[in-house]
Amino acid sequence: MFDSIVKALFGSQHERDLKALLPILHSVNEKEAWAAALKAEDFPVQTNLFRERHNKGEKLEALLPEAFALAREAARRNLGERPYDVQVLGSIVLHQGKIAELKTGEGKTLMVVAAAYLNAIPGKGVHVVTVNDYLAERDAAWMRPIFAYMGMTVGTILSDMDNSRRKENYACDITYGTNNEFGFDYLRDNMCRDMESRVQRGHNYCVVDEIDSILIDEARTPLIISGAAEDDTFKFAEVDRLLGSLEEVKKKDDGEYPDETQGEEVIGDYKLNEKNKNVNFSNAGMTKIEELLQKRGLIKGAIVDQENFEFLHYFTQALRAHKLFHIDVDYVVQDGQVQIVDEFTGRILHGRRYSDGLHQAIEAKERIKIAQRNRTLATITFQNYFRLYNKISGGTGTADTEAVEFAKIYNLDVVVIPTNLPVARQDDDDVVYLNEKDKYNALCDEIAEAHKKGQPMLVGTVSIEKSEKLSALLTRKGVRHEVLNAKNHAREAAIIAEAGAKGSVTIATNMAGRGTDIKLGGNPEHRARKRAGTDASPDAAEKYAALYKEEYEKWKNDYAEVKSLGGLYVIGTERHESRRIDNQLRGRSGRQGDPGRSKFFISMDDDLMRIFGGENIKNLMSKIGMEEGEPIYHPWLSRNIEKAQKKVEERNFEIRKHLLEYDDVLNQQRKFIYEQRDAILLDKNLKARVNDATADMLDQYIQEYKELQRKDMTAAAKALSENLKIKFGYTLKLEEGDTKNPDALEKRILEELNLNIDEKDKIIGTEYLNYIIRQQYLMMVDNKWLDHLENMEGLREAVGLRSYAQKNPLTEYKVEGFQIFETMIDDIRQAIASRLHLVRIQTGESANRPLSARSSATIQDASHGSVSAFSDGASSSHRGPARMQSENATVIRTQPKVGRNDPCPCGSGKKYKLCHGR
Repeated sequence: MFDSIVKALFGSQHERDLKALLPILHSVNEKEAWAAALKAEDFPVQTNLFRERHNKGEKLEALLPEAFALAREAARRNLGERPYDVQVLGSIVLHQGKIAELKTGEGKTLMVVAAAYLNAIPGKGVHVVTVNDYLAERDAAWMRPIFAYMGMTVGTILSDMDNSRRKENYACDITYGTNNEFGFDYLRDNMCRDMESRVQRGHNYCVVDEIDSILIDEARTPLIISGAAEDDTFKFAEVDRLLGSLEEVKKKDDGEYPDETQGEEVIGDYKLNEKNKNVNFSNAGMTKIEELLQKRGLIKGAIVDQENFEFLHYFTQALRAHKLFHIDVDYVVQDGQVQIVDEFTGRILHGRRYSDGLHQAIEAKERIKIAQRNRTLATITFQNYFRLYNKISGGTGTADTEAVEFAKIYNLDVVVIPTNLPVARQDDDDVVYLNEKDKYNALCDEIAEAHKKGQPMLVGTVSIEKSEKLSALLTRKGVRHEVLNAKNHAREAAIIAEAGAKGSVTIATNMAGRGTDIKLGGNPEHRARKRAGTDASPDAAEKYAALYKEEYEKWKNDYAEVKSLGGLYVIGTERHESRRIDNQLRGRSGRQGDPGRSKFFISMDDDLMRIFGGENIKNLMSKIGMEEGEPIYHPWLSRNIEKAQKKVEERNFEIRKHLLEYDDVLNQQRKFIYEQRDAILLDKNLKARVNDATADMLDQYIQEYKELQRKDMTAAAKALSENLKIKFGYTLKLEEGDTKNPDALEKRILEELNLNIDEKDKIIGTEYLNYIIRQQYLMMVDNKWLDHLENMEGLREAVGLRSYAQKNPLTEYKVEGFQIFETMIDDIRQAIASRLHLVRIQTGESANRPLSARSSATIQDASHGSVSAFSDGASSSHRGPARMQSENATVIRTQPKVGRNDPCPCGSGKKYKLCHGR
């Protein structure tokens, strides 16, 4: 009621947003004549003037009218396109750090230019994020002439680039790249052993194209950099062979599984949860798995024993691979490899692998070579990566339905920008059939009829499997068509270029985030390029221009004819889980005021209807007299479909929110670790860190000494002596009065321990000692962080069970997670301090003297070739500064060297080469 009153008095939220933007737009338009009067050489000069004004304290908002007018004029001169007022409005929204929703074909790529230019003026860099390499390279090349005209540099980050080229491109004013590459570079930068190896220079401002696809659809999948773990590929193969012995639990008449906890009889070994893609074993299933493994000699004892429990994980992943992940839907097999298909865009996610052993289970299922399982080296979610930026904005055709999530998770507002011309597309009601067969028959008839009269058609499917099924049916009907899915992704540009041509039929899997417009009548630029070929002669540009002029004249006639036929006809073969994806498919038709039409064909067998609508609706339809082959149109049914979609959207939002709540814990720890790594890389006096850690350790031992001293003086002295000997190689000699004054004892020991570090400093030099400590710190931090990531993953799985004990799993995860983290930080500090004290650098005279008896005499010479002693047997590929002074110094190891095949001293049970010696 209150919302209705506010709307009546002040207008809708969209109207209020637009009203606030109009004065800024008018101020940009007022500067248009000024920009048009400038000469070409004035543009870069003007950019430098903007930078000077900003450096003197003028805010970007004050520069906006002139900067935007300059960018608009540069676009007009270089591309022959003057950005519409609606595009300028979108640019203003982007600069304000909000999301601009513009319909497909309204020119989002050009809209980005003005906002990127203005925010690049401070010189801190702007990142323009796209969904794939093709679009990053295309958009950068397309917009580069505009930026160059104004004196700005443009870079592109592509997946096949080496570090030096990445660094050059990140140094540009504006850098185009994909969300994956920006995220991976951030993780890789925080694994570097020196500042010079880093490629990024901070996170100032980013514009995310197709922001809903990246920040919502892909938010559930974290970015992971992995390294090889212990080889367990044979276990996946063995479990896959045994899988045929397991049977699914028999369902009750209502289609639900019986509940063991309620005393219901359970026949079968496992239950499937299609919604969450999970598998649960029954008691009988656990027993059967145990027997199968024992018979094969894979385990001894019970399946629930600690050393055998991992096999339950292998069986779980194998069942998920066979029952819940399907070829040509979730993945494809190409060149002997399992390639993941993005469920939202239909593209292959090259280089991505399912985590936690699922990818290996799928490889075992498909009978291809099983790759060794990876260990997580670094990870971050897109949600937390993009929250690193000081300011974030984005554009998309469909964000308003997810406005609540953008506000809650990213603190981003959505502003809907009106279209340049009114939308003339006709959106028909959904047509619903009882079963899939009837739906496909009706689809083929509809496509054949429209094709016959020459109307171009785009048919959207939700999976490769469905697109190939429809393709086969159309081939039988004699309808010529193109198929665009992950299997022929390489021909995407050619297929899309002709998708609007007269009589064309294009079957596409998930058109979301394609980033390309379908022009009615076809694409004259693409046709001209195709005819020009790869001619590299000096007159190639003239040849292309002549061909383009010829093709453009043909296109004008084709455009008029296709327009008279009703424009592009978009058909959806079923509803997607998200309304946004359906809207994106509809939005491919009716660009820039063109005519168009859209319609969805649905059956009760579709996944959305079956999983979230249930069998009940289908039974109800049959009971009220709905017959096979007969379509139904009913508002109640449309509402039900929308309700099912909302249900899925809410569930997915909860999953993403839940993921973020857990990842926020790890994110705070990640930030601290990365900040400490940065501090270590920049610190010129790491010796002070070691001395501080030594002081803390010594203080702890003295406190223990004081407490034990009250009970047993001899035991207290012995315990203190052992601690000092083990941790620092220090021989304790108690003097008269030490027992009465432990504080004085602590002060004396600390002075001698600090003296030990000072002597090492004098032997090898401050610069070289600093290098050694830095490398040891980084190696220790990185190794411990890897272990910590695994510990946190295990903890997350474990706390899930605590809800049965009426405990909040998230609270438990936070409390225990920070306890584990604090312990790890202490372990790192203590290990480095201990290691530096234990390693001895001594000359012949003093080699045999105990530490406590050594003087502080200056020792002049040392060999930097002896530094490998600091590595405790682990080799380092990094070499320090060449500070060699003589060959008189020798290194004495106070702990035995660990062999590569020996058990790791950390107690993990693994070989040293597979653990801390990796």
